[in-house]
Amino acid sequence: MKYSNQFAIRSFKHNPLVATLFGASILGFSPTSIAQDNVLPAVSVDASRTSQIGVAESANAGFVTQEQLEARTVYRAGETLEAMPGLIVSQHSGEGKANQFYLRGFNLDHGTDLRTSVDGMLVNQRSHGHGQGWTDLNFLIPELANRLDYKKGPYYASEGDFASAGAVSVLYPNRLDQGLASIGIGQNGYRRTLLMDAPKAGNGNLLYALELFHNDGPFTNPDDYRKLNGVLRYSEGTTANGFNVTAMAYRGNWNATDQIPRRAVESGLIGRFDAIDPTDGGNARRYSLSSAWRQSTASGSTNVNAYVIRNELDLYSNFTYFDVDPVNGDQFNQRDKRTTTGMNASHTWPTRMFGRESDNTIGLQLQNDNIFNGLFGTAARQRLSTTRADHIVESSAGIYFENNTRWTDTFRTVAGLREDFYRFNINSDNPANSGKANDSIASPKLSLIFGPWAKTEYYFNIGSGFHSNDARGTTITIDPASGEAADRVPPLVRSKGAELGIRTEIIPGLQSSFSVYQLDFDSELVFVGDAGTTEAGRPSRRLGFEFNNYYKPTDWLTIDADLAFARARFRGFDPTGRHIPGAVEGVASVALAVNNIGPYFGALQLRYFGPRPLIEDNSVRSKSTATLNGRIGYKINKKTRIELEGFNLTNRKDSAIDYYYASRLTNEPVGTSTDDIHFHPIESRSFRVTLNMNF
Repeated sequence: MKYSNQFAIRSFKHNPLVATLFGASILGFSPTSIAQDNVLPAVSVDASRTSQIGVAESANAGFVTQEQLEARTVYRAGETLEAMPGLIVSQHSGEGKANQFYLRGFNLDHGTDLRTSVDGMLVNQRSHGHGQGWTDLNFLIPELANRLDYKKGPYYASEGDFASAGAVSVLYPNRLDQGLASIGIGQNGYRRTLLMDAPKAGNGNLLYALELFHNDGPFTNPDDYRKLNGVLRYSEGTTANGFNVTAMAYRGNWNATDQIPRRAVESGLIGRFDAIDPTDGGNARRYSLSSAWRQSTASGSTNVNAYVIRNELDLYSNFTYFDVDPVNGDQFNQRDKRTTTGMNASHTWPTRMFGRESDNTIGLQLQNDNIFNGLFGTAARQRLSTTRADHIVESSAGIYFENNTRWTDTFRTVAGLREDFYRFNINSDNPANSGKANDSIASPKLSLIFGPWAKTEYYFNIGSGFHSNDARGTTITIDPASGEAADRVPPLVRSKGAELGIRTEIIPGLQSSFSVYQLDFDSELVFVGDAGTTEAGRPSRRLGFEFNNYYKPTDWLTIDADLAFARARFRGFDPTGRHIPGAVEGVASVALAVNNIGPYFGALQLRYFGPRPLIEDNSVRSKSTATLNGRIGYKINKKTRIELEGFNLTNRKDSAIDYYYASRLTNEPVGTSTDDIHFHPIESRSFRVTLNMNF
């Protein structure tokens, strides 16, 4: 067999297993299932992590297998992404709302600059009614995650919009070794039922999964989050030569306890888990149809996937309470309905360049969003006024070329060039804000990889990336809220990054990587807490380091330990200050997984993210946040196991997120507002019991 991708070129002739496993990964197949035709294996948490020496393009690119994902404890579906080293997933509202993300010195809000895909479908929603890059992962079923791939920095030609801080991809399998029936109950109204299997059907397999979910959380006004979630997939063939067709459907409804002012809690006006406006909340819908086709021969490999997604969101929020409208309150409704169509295609073929083994990849990515969104003033979810309503058609095309060449046994390069084209067409209820805009951007990439020497490899990465701005900002002339003149924003904003890294396996059982990086943006995307929108801000720079470790000292214990720090600043002088509000600085996590000690298994996870500036002059800062989660399980027999999960075991009273802005409460004078820290508390200690039965 002749391998036609970069991983095979870099796998070394003395390590054919690595070549075989990673030869399929560029096509989106799991290394753990390559011999099983993309099968999700029976649950096990004792697998070692596959070596990345001779494989990875940087010190911060890798993957997490299904076995390793299964060993982690997650409170909400989006926390599955925390398997990516250095990433923190949080929440500042009701459970049905998109998560908050922290990575590499960014408060990524609901997904800006973290490109996220599930089964090849982009999750980030452009020009969204609540925030640019809105990433709602509530439709994700963690038990179906066959593998999680991650990359950090703007160094990868296949990654486009939103990928400057990082990119993460979750893959679902085509088949299952066994069916699974799971029933869970817990405190705070937690109920969950999951049924999934993949029986034979005709010439292929019909995978199905159905999830029913409910959770109230510890809040005085219960979240009452109700989720109905389903996946149906038909597939034929193998991972290298085959296809699948997949339908997904998700519906969620919830109440929300948004961030609350610290002064109200400290004065005794409300409790820590109380709400100022108990009518906040929302509902979301997501329906998708997708297909993937793959073909691999001795002369090359081709991968194509296409999808259509229908997303709907109806969100009610009140961040300033009674500041703008002392009578009705400041609640607002953000609505977003869109149909997204997209296609990703790539072809990789082997060649020889200057007598050296080389792979070339050419790719095409197309996307179109047909969007109807609006911002409305409401009271108790009843509409009072219209701030703005828009119809947006946003189209893009990205093409890229990448060359991977091994020049010597200890030196290889990955060089790429990407070009993206965008077109915005905005039809606003105010004709002054309607119009069209076009833009394009070129993004060169280069990675130099040296080694291995003594099971150690060295990396130098440099590249340019970008994020798109909200389409409405590209044609705006009048602020719809104030009626004053408004400045337009550029459609596409460039990022530039550079990184030095090292990866080593010199100590048996221990895989470690260390890197230092710099990342510049021509314009920072900043979330405005009192408006519920994301705005384009000043140019920024981040300097940081990351230290990641995976250690398997015995066959019954694995340890993940990650540490990251970033210094984030606006560039250039401004009297307001240079600190970026909400930019995370220090992040650390330690995860232990135990198995193969008779019928028992378990896990323990500690995560920490440190204080953050909440205002540009750094005069107001948040406190640090730490949580300790864990679980213990017992295997009743080969088909049945029971698990007890615990969250926030030390019952800390920390914040999931903090903002600093002005608001007014009903007991405060009309016409005045108070600057204050507004926080969303982490959930109190709680426990869940789950019975899992394979069939």
